[in-house]
Amino acid sequence: MTTIKELKEEAYKKAIDSLARYKFMMFGYWAAIWVYLNQIDAEKENNPFKGLVEKARQIQHSDRQR
Repeated sequence: MTTIKELKEEAYKKAIDSLARYKFMMFGYWAAIWVYLNQIDAEKENNPFKGLVEKARQIQHSDRQR
């Protein structure tokens, strides 16, 4: 039987693979799957996409400064 932790690992890998191949909609899909699985998991983990979100906010902020 597959555990939630294993499903989260798979979702994370697929999200990163999608992002690396410019498949942005698929990245969002798999990232959302990871977030959902984390919500229902008894053992919550830190969001592995937080660094990507922070980088996007830095870029957004620097674009506003121009």
